[in-house]
Amino acid sequence: MRGLRPALFVVALPIAAFLAVALHVRGHAQTVTPFDIVMGVGLPGIDRGPIVDDTRVPGSPEAARRHGVQSGAVLRERLAAGGARVVTDRLIVRFRDGLSPADRQAALALASPGAVSEHPSDADFDVVRLDTRDDSETAALRLSQRADVEYAQPVHRLHTQFVPNDPYYKSNQWNFPLIDLERAWDIQPQAGSAIIVAVIDTGVAYTNATLTADLRSFTSDGIRYPALGRATIPYAVAPQLGPASRFVAPRDFVCGGTAPFDFDGHGTHVTGTIGQSTNDGVGTAGVAFNVKIMPVKVLASTWDVAFGCADSEGGFDDDVARGIRYAVDNGARILNLSLGADGPAGSAPVVEAAIKYAIGKGAFVALAAGNSFEDGNPMQVLAEIASRLDGAVSVAAVDPQKHHAFYSSSGAYVELAAPGGSARGFGASGAIWQQTFDPNFSDTFLLPLARFGAPRFDVFAYVPYQGTSQATPHVSGVAALLMQQGIVDPAAIEKALESTATDLGDPGRDPFFGFGLIEARQALRGLGIVK
Repeated sequence: MRGLRPALFVVALPIAAFLAVALHVRGHAQTVTPFDIVMGVGLPGIDRGPIVDDTRVPGSPEAARRHGVQSGAVLRERLAAGGARVVTDRLIVRFRDGLSPADRQAALALASPGAVSEHPSDADFDVVRLDTRDDSETAALRLSQRADVEYAQPVHRLHTQFVPNDPYYKSNQWNFPLIDLERAWDIQPQAGSAIIVAVIDTGVAYTNATLTADLRSFTSDGIRYPALGRATIPYAVAPQLGPASRFVAPRDFVCGGTAPFDFDGHGTHVTGTIGQSTNDGVGTAGVAFNVKIMPVKVLASTWDVAFGCADSEGGFDDDVARGIRYAVDNGARILNLSLGADGPAGSAPVVEAAIKYAIGKGAFVALAAGNSFEDGNPMQVLAEIASRLDGAVSVAAVDPQKHHAFYSSSGAYVELAAPGGSARGFGASGAIWQQTFDPNFSDTFLLPLARFGAPRFDVFAYVPYQGTSQATPHVSGVAALLMQQGIVDPAAIEKALESTATDLGDPGRDPFFGFGLIEARQALRGLGIVK
């Protein structure tokens, strides 16, 4: 035994061809890479690059139509109190042509005894600066009633209204508006970021390569799959995760080495929610689409077993602890752990020590709260650790109606809730959509046995998943937005997220939603930002 066995918190969706694999964790036996890798080179005949099967997104052709850019500026943003957001000490005034200096001065005096007018370049109007004791809206009203004034208005604060033009954003990604992300994007600049988010998971489809391996026999869901022998396997970067320069310090604690290939799709899907390429007219959007990504592989999949990296699916808590420490030591400041394990509180001190180490180094940790609600709702060991540490949070899941997701574990350790999706009652449209491997090509063991063959990891689709694994990257992404705005202390990030969350369920903190559903814009405005 090597300790607790963390599990991926994704619940399988029985939706047509989209089968999100729920891994039952076992562990791995070695850290020797058992396959040959040619990085950056595809197979002959596939050099056109990765295949993206857009047609797999359900719906009419309308769903696949690329929307135009829907951004712009709002002239007046109304506050909750009902007033316009204005600058109080300035007016914009358009005096009628031919106004005498004496009449101009009289008008200024009417606006404010100490008013000063200037005519800026490239303008057909004047800017009038008022005495600080005067109110710009009242002064503008007074001036606008004069016959020698064409118009007078306060100066309004403007801001962008960013709505991504990614075609599946509007048709599939209900989850982002649910946490008021569009208005958070209005606050958060879209410039590049040096913030590194570590995805500690099954790996990430972050590079192009050709793999050659001996495929062993294995058993999955009680079915014995035969050995396939030597096979050459194409592998490609997920096109919507951005350029190679975005990925930093990759590391594999399952197969060993610095090439953490995702052979499951879970880590790639999670990464998409954190930082999918956004507003490029393709596919889906991501929360913090300008961060850098650190792929850290700590969990094995079915193909890792067939490749000889592991003796069974999943991973161990010592590898998770190593992954956490590695990520922080190599610059990660947001850690996403969409994984966990059942067990008694306090039974994973190695992971607890690693999380404390990460927080001490200035890293915020988001950890899935578990998918075991309908399986006896056992204690979630790693989520319980997060609940006791300032700077780490455990994340439960809600459905599109902000209800507790049927699978989401509950308990005193739940701190926050985020969209995790639910196919129950909603179908595929109620799940969380991101780009990852097309399971018809990658998960051939899910096909009839007669069609079982070597996998391909260069065919991508937009796939619906549900689970607290999908809720957690929403929190990681919003935490990155907060960090980009200058709040860098992990405990302060947690406080901002919890204090601005929308209370759901019973009043106050409760075992289903914790402090409530994350609210991206309120969290950013909690910093004192005035947009």
